[in-house]
Parts: sequence; C-alpha cells; structure tokens
Amino acid sequence: MAVIDIGSNSVRLVVYEALTRSPTPIFNEKTLCGLGRNVLISGRLADDAVAKALASIRRFRVLCNQLNVGELHVLATAAVRDAKNGDVFIAECEAICGVPLKLLSGREEANFAALGVISGTYRPDGIVGDLGGGSLELVDVKDGRIGGGVTLPLGGLALQDTSGYSVKKAERITAKTIAKVDLLKKGKGHTFYAVGGTWRSLAKLHMAQRGYPLNVMHGYALTGKEIADFCYLVSRQPTDTISRIEVVAESRRPLLAYGALVLEAVVRASKVDRVVISVLGVREGLLYSMLDEIERDQDPLLSAARELSLLRSRSPRHGEELIAWTDRFMEVSHLEETAEERRLRHAACLLADIGWRAHPDYRGEQSLNIIAHANFAGVDHPGRAYLALATFYRHEGIIDEFMSPRIRELVGVRLLDRARVLGAAMRVAYLISAAMPGVLPRAPLTVEDRRLVLTLAGDLSGLAGERLVNRLRTLGRMVGRDSELRAIP
Repeated sequence: MAVIDIGSNSVRLVVYEALTRSPTPIFNEKTLCGLGRNVLISGRLADDAVAKALASIRRFRVLCNQLNVGELHVLATAAVRDAKNGDVFIAECEAICGVPLKLLSGREEANFAALGVISGTYRPDGIVGDLGGGSLELVDVKDGRIGGGVTLPLGGLALQDTSGYSVKKAERITAKTIAKVDLLKKGKGHTFYAVGGTWRSLAKLHMAQRGYPLNVMHGYALTGKEIADFCYLVSRQPTDTISRIEVVAESRRPLLAYGALVLEAVVRASKVDRVVISVLGVREGLLYSMLDEIERDQDPLLSAARELSLLRSRSPRHGEELIAWTDRFMEVSHLEETAEERRLRHAACLLADIGWRAHPDYRGEQSLNIIAHANFAGVDHPGRAYLALATFYRHEGIIDEFMSPRIRELVGVRLLDRARVLGAAMRVAYLISAAMPGVLPRAPLTVEDRRLVLTLAGDLSGLAGERLVNRLRTLGRMVGRDSELRAIP
C-alpha cells in the first residue's frame, strides 16, 4: 500500500509493507517542490513548482509499479486546495497515477493528522499541531477521540510570502493569528504533539545541540519552556550562525525561523506542559482510518513487537509464554508495577530473542541497538531505553561494563531497576527453555517461606545445574529473597 502526499512544500511517496496497526514503511522518498510558494499572493501554483511536482509524481508512479503496490492513495492539501489552477493540477496528477486524487479540506487534514498521532502515541491527551508549507492545523485529542479543530494560514511558505520574507513581520502576523484561537486555551497542563517536517528539523537541531543519546525523532519530548526558549533563539539569529545547523538539510533551513516562530507562539499561548514530536501524521492517519475498530484498539507497541518477534525470534510463541511466566513472577514476588510498566515488560518479552542470529559476543549490543532505534510507535524514549536495556541484560548479564552509559540517561532509577530485574528473570527463563515453546508453562516460579522457588519436574528435572542455580540466586537477590532450585524426577 502506498500514499503520495502532495503538500505545500514537499511531495512524498511512502510505501508500506501492509495495512496493519503498526504499518512499516519499506520505501520513503520526498522532493521539496514548493507548490505553496506565493499561492496566497498570486492565487496560483507556480509553473516551475508544478513541473517539479509532476516529474516527482511520475517517478513515484513508476516506483509503485516496481514495488508491486496493490493500492495507491494520492492526497493533496493546502496549496492545491487554495490555488485557482488547482483543478488543472489535480487532473494531471490523476492522469499520471491512474487513481482519483483526494483533495483534503482543512478539517479533513486536521483530522487525519490527529488520527496519525493517535495511531502512533499511546493514549494521547492534548493538542495536535500539523505545520505544513501552506497551513497550520490544530485539533484537540483525548482518549483516542478527536475534538474541535482549526486551520490557520501559518504554514512556513505562506508565512514567508505574507510577511515579505521579514521574520519580524512574520512574528507579528503569527502573534495576531494565534491570539484568536480559543482551542489553545485547552492546552494548559497537557501535551502538544508537533507534526511536520519543519518542526522535525527543529527537534533534530535541538537533539544535536544537547548531544542527545538516541537518534530517534518520534517521541522526542521537551518541556514547553525548553522548546519555546529554543524557538525564540532560532528565530532571532541568522540561520547560518546557529550551532549544529549542519544537521538540518539545506533545503529545510529557509523555513526554520518561520516554523520556530509558530511553535513558540503556540506553546506560549497554550501553556502546555510539554511538546512531543510525532513523525506520524496525515498519511498514517489515513491508514489508521481504514482499520476496523478491533484493529484500532490494538496496542501499537505490542503490535510492532509481535511483528518483529515473528520475523526475527526463534519462536514467537515462546515470547507469549515468557509474558505469562513473568506475569506470574511479578505476582509472586510482590514487585509493584504500573500499567505502563506492565505493557513495556510484555513488549520486552516479545523482543527478547530477536538478536539470536548475531555472534554470541555481540547479541546484547546488537539487540540494544535494534530495539532502541526500531520503527516503533506507542512508546516514549524512556520506554525505548527500558526495552533495549532489558534485552541487553538478558544476553550480557546484570552488568553495565560493555554498554554505553548514555542509554541509561534516558531512564529513571525505577525503570532501570525494572529492566535489570526483567533481564535477570529472562536469563533464568532462557536457560530452562532454550527459546523453545511449551517449556516455561511447566516450570513454575513460586515463593515459599520468602524463598523464590523454581520447580523442574519430570523430564525437565535434568535441566538443573550450577549455572541455573547461580542465575536463580541472582534473580532472588534482586527481589530481596533467597532462592531454591527444586528438581523432581
């Protein structure tokens, strides 16, 4: 399945492996065409921008054929919507693609952006903002439901044009426009979910300046004050003098100051507690809208973890059994666990064996890197770090000697402790099961007289040995208990 997204600044093709709860892109390419340039002034799509866009769309159509795309969707947004010659452009696109083009209204664009955030964020609560070249869409979301929305002419290209390329004038236009938006009054104490290429570039720049240890954009979070202060600095100095500006593509830099102005104004007006970057937006929202209700209700993180387990582990069924086995362990050990920690533990169990094909000396390191940088949705950066650390400890033991300390900076003391405990538990489990299904349900872990007891009965009794005793002892110490390995022939 593929989506060609014709925006006011860029035209992009994304091809997805399948329509699932957590769709995986297998091809992604964009061209910055600037269709929205001068549309608000001239009322027309510029000829050179149209020629560049149509050339890209022809290329994308050929790529779809090569990739055996079974279903193609073509979307267009503000620039095409507002241009007098938009209908001519639409007809040419449809002739090239062979499918109807869906011209999104401002409200539809806002709804799809919100659905994209809902699809990729676990229980979002706040305001979604999608900044394109031609417009800014704002919509509130809560408990998977979309509320009111508004479309504003504050896209980067639109703001550049209406301000006459004056950042100071653009600041005044932005402030005047944002001041009229009642929706932002709902933001206090909540989260702002930022969607759009210019805002992603701002986040990338912020990550580079602070030396952030995880090179993943989705889920990158900052306090409202942090991002507002950063945007203030970016918008008020020459772009080429900004520290680490080289991490932002040259084609994105001209609109950086305008995007920073808008984000700063939105954050200060809404008084949101934090800003979270979402790489999922209109395209993913479209796919999410095509799922049935049962599929929409699936946890995106667990869905993605199950797919990766199916592709890379020795036995996906074993991962499910490991979930149940650690459920019982958490219960008998009386370790306190929040609902969020429980879902993270379940995801870690599904991912625990994805590195088995690597050389034994590097399984921990490779698993950590794969998980930390995987194409996961529905998880924040501390959660990513927890998943990566738990799997690292499962392979390497409860030591940090061979791991970069920077990944630990992303998790708090409690989540780090939970990762270590789960890693120790999985080291016991895999020594019993050898990653094969049908074993763990027959090897109960219980607590008797404050001792952690692992019982291996019948044909499993022969698995008992010094190595297993040592691992069980380590696990027991970590939860404050003595341990006993009970082998019953």
